[in-house]
Amino acid sequence: MSENQHLCALVFLTSLFCSTCSQGTRFVHSAALVADGRYNIKWGFDESTITFEVEVETTGYIGFGLSPTGAMSSSDIVIGGVLNGSPYLLDYFTDSNRKVHKDPLQSYKLLYGRENGTHTVLAFSRNLQTCDDNDKVITGSTVRVIWAFHAEDVGVSGPVYHGMNRGRKSLRLLNPGSSSSIPAGTAFFDLQNEEVLVPHKDTTYWCQIYRFPELKKKHHVIRIEPLIQKGHENLVHHILLYQCDSNLNKSEINRGHECYHPNMPDSFFTCETVLFAWAIGGEGFTYPPHAGMSIGTSIDPVYVQMEIHFDNPSLQRGIVDSSGLRLYYSPSLRRYDAGVIETGVWVSLYHMLPPGMQDYITEGHCTQECLQESLDSEMPSGVHVFAVLLHAHLAGRAIRTRHFRQQVELQPLASDDQFDFNFQEFQPLSQERIILPGDSLITECRYNTKGRMNMTWGGLSTRDEMCLSYLLYYPRVNLARCESLPEITGQLRFIGVKEIQEPVTTWPFVIKSPKKYSNLSFTEAMDKYKWTRKRGKAFNDIVRKLPMNVRCSKIGQDEWSIQGMIVSPPDLKSEQTSAAVVTCRNVSEIHCESSLALLLIASLLLILQTCLHL
Repeated sequence: MSENQHLCALVFLTSLFCSTCSQGTRFVHSAALVADGRYNIKWGFDESTITFEVEVETTGYIGFGLSPTGAMSSSDIVIGGVLNGSPYLLDYFTDSNRKVHKDPLQSYKLLYGRENGTHTVLAFSRNLQTCDDNDKVITGSTVRVIWAFHAEDVGVSGPVYHGMNRGRKSLRLLNPGSSSSIPAGTAFFDLQNEEVLVPHKDTTYWCQIYRFPELKKKHHVIRIEPLIQKGHENLVHHILLYQCDSNLNKSEINRGHECYHPNMPDSFFTCETVLFAWAIGGEGFTYPPHAGMSIGTSIDPVYVQMEIHFDNPSLQRGIVDSSGLRLYYSPSLRRYDAGVIETGVWVSLYHMLPPGMQDYITEGHCTQECLQESLDSEMPSGVHVFAVLLHAHLAGRAIRTRHFRQQVELQPLASDDQFDFNFQEFQPLSQERIILPGDSLITECRYNTKGRMNMTWGGLSTRDEMCLSYLLYYPRVNLARCESLPEITGQLRFIGVKEIQEPVTTWPFVIKSPKKYSNLSFTEAMDKYKWTRKRGKAFNDIVRKLPMNVRCSKIGQDEWSIQGMIVSPPDLKSEQTSAAVVTCRNVSEIHCESSLALLLIASLLLILQTCLHL
């Protein structure tokens, strides 16, 4: 080979390497988009780009998309396959009528594709922000991924209808949750219902008390995962695990009962401190290598109560459930004992949302006073938050846990601008956050009540609402709940209530005056008021400025002294701006870059051709 041939070969191989070096993304995350394994994805990402590999049981086309709602309309879609040995990929979008259009800007880049007798594999990448109005921006919030496939490849007239080979799954592509990997052979124990007959009603909270394993020395729980009975994925809405009084009557062990029921045994009311929370759509949670839930010592949980929320809106009869949790534990101790702090809006009828609102905001405060008192006493150097679960019900659209220090806002602990009621799990923080004495937190929830004719109340049903965030942190301190609730008098004053009947002997309490509300409960009076969007917005503005009742409770049934005090919302400085937004250039620049890339490829091919003739 001549010197010129050596040089040409070097130039070509270098260019070939550079063209593929961007394809070396490590697929560190994966998900099965359909339970039977027919459609699987892997992905990896960096600061600006995300790369996918999809493997589907078909020899026809594969469809993959990002949807604002989980439906087909207004979605960003890519369709590809392998035809006659050659992979292909096309960028599409759908309009509001679900009609499929080829995108003028092809933002997805095909990396490779292959096919055997049963499966097709495609890999492709795109920028997180493509600056194309037909593409969805990919952020750390929940993403509704839609999928489809067909036995035939895309023809001249475009893709044929996929029929029933379609579906959706919510994922956090840029914040995908904790790894499920734990050492092989790790011991575990199950807390599980034993064929509970689910009541014939809309909402049931079912409680059962268990005893943790009797251990001779301290262990750490390192992973917790749900055991949802097959077919009950939409029935079991959430599972909470509470620590109970260690002096519990042993006769209550393994006894199940409907929670919050007038006949519930008194011992069940001693179970108030949240140890773990799981909600619908979530996977299990693995603790970080330096923290775990301590069990086996004198101050650790002995008895626990598992609370399962059954959501049965169709009022089905005869359902028998055996769902629960599996806890993996190890004698190899971590450095820190982990705990949970429940923050947000204290669950109560005083948390109310007017009907017909496109965008209604509620705020639950973990106040400076509560964190000052509890952390100064327990951990003056602060605690480290490493994961957050954001929780709301059907009207919820977005949630974030805001963090303030000396009344100046820091970056949120966690946020989800595309909250999905059917997908709730702990979000590991990319960087742990220290909460110091005197800091404050606000759990902010945005709701949509359009289509509802009456008030939405804070409560236990999925048709009621909650606004909570559960913080997983270390080292463990004696703080279980840090919440707030707006005072009711200011809310009633808005609709014209002047006086309530006293003494209060019924719940909800009854209005005395004015006459139009006389002898109505306060919930009936709120529903009687003629709500409009303008009045709803004015009500929202007032509620966010009302004095609030502070909840600041310890593990068990004890309280910090600040509990029950009335404080005004803090005067906070301007919000942090969001992370830097990609500056979108005009289309001509993008086309120019594409043309330059094509010119470069053509030049490289010309170099190769010249080399071959030397």
